[in-house]
Amino acid sequence: MATVIVGAGIIGTSTAYYLSQSETSPSGVHLIEYSPELFASASGYAAGFIARDWFSPASASLGRLSFELHRSLAEEHDGYKRWGYSPSTATSLAETIGDGEEVDWMGEGVSRVKAAKRIAENDDTKPIWLAPKHGRPDIIDKGEGTAQVDPYELCQFLLSECKDRGVKLHHPAKATTVSRDADGALSSIHVQPTNTTAEYDIPCTRLVLAAGAWTRPVFQTLFPTSTLKIPVSSLAGHSLLLRSQHWPPQSSTLPNDPANISNHTADPQPPCHALFTSENINPSAPYSPELFSRLPSGHIYVAGLNGHYPLPSLPTERQIDPYAINTLKRTAERLLGEGEFEVEREALCWRPTTDRGTPIVGPARRGNEEEKDVWIVAGHGPWGISLSLGTGLVVSEMLEGRRLSADVDRLSL
Repeated sequence: MATVIVGAGIIGTSTAYYLSQSETSPSGVHLIEYSPELFASASGYAAGFIARDWFSPASASLGRLSFELHRSLAEEHDGYKRWGYSPSTATSLAETIGDGEEVDWMGEGVSRVKAAKRIAENDDTKPIWLAPKHGRPDIIDKGEGTAQVDPYELCQFLLSECKDRGVKLHHPAKATTVSRDADGALSSIHVQPTNTTAEYDIPCTRLVLAAGAWTRPVFQTLFPTSTLKIPVSSLAGHSLLLRSQHWPPQSSTLPNDPANISNHTADPQPPCHALFTSENINPSAPYSPELFSRLPSGHIYVAGLNGHYPLPSLPTERQIDPYAINTLKRTAERLLGEGEFEVEREALCWRPTTDRGTPIVGPARRGNEEEKDVWIVAGHGPWGISLSLGTGLVVSEMLEGRRLSADVDRLSL
């Protein structure tokens, strides 16, 4: 079977990773990526926050599976050093914590802690990089059900593993048309490289569309006469990557390997923190900042300011909004202290979203409308990194007709 995955971001590479583990011939798995820069949108520029049980019932099983896969992958492949996997204490500063309610927190500008299902018992611990003037934040999770990764480094690891197993990467290249045989089954896909005129066809009997925020236009390009609608849209988010004078902590305070949760039995408080809060710098447009400290890189990631900026043809065509960046800088000054940090990166990326607030994971089929041999895997919103590994495993199981490791019945198109 020849499987083509359009989109080599975190969802596409996760799917290829698990598919190449079970495929008798991984060389029959192809990744096609149009962007000249790999991981140029949310896959490389997201926060990298991972949660086990911050999901609505439809995604809950997938969330639990993916969280455990993140943990086991890090333990098996030295994830702490290679992509910064570490348990992370989730905290809330002057923010009401929810009870797992289903809320469009991105669209409404509220905090994602509205999705948290519990609050841990408070202690005297607070992020060492948080300015002294701020009080002790509420603890949502002490790291048993929340963790942190560097998403770009995780993507690089997954892609490297895929290529080592024989998965073929077509980059930069665009999938332009598909062909079907006399019985209507997929047979091939036409590929147009963007750095050469040598176009070509590759065998394709199973097609996975995992192009993130670009999934709908990719579907429309490949199936221009289809009446099937792909309800994936985009929401843009700006972010900063900072260096703080007060982070990371001294090496003597770090566990030998934060990827192994068992190392925290003596001191269960992991060093990384996620901080969720509210901001009213502009009373007419309040938002909910999110800050995440990372190890071993020593970065602090600042985000939470979302907006409906037009989706460009390529993620590399981004135009960063200076006003949004300045707003995030003012937030960082308030929370970390003026003059206490340096900005290393300003970024803008697009997350794929759905109106229902849950991803699409399943065949391109709704009622009597169907594109045979095609699967849609997109719309993970801000949870793409967290749900990536579970999604990749489940999609690989779907393609091979195996029993699914998570209940995704309510995530179909």
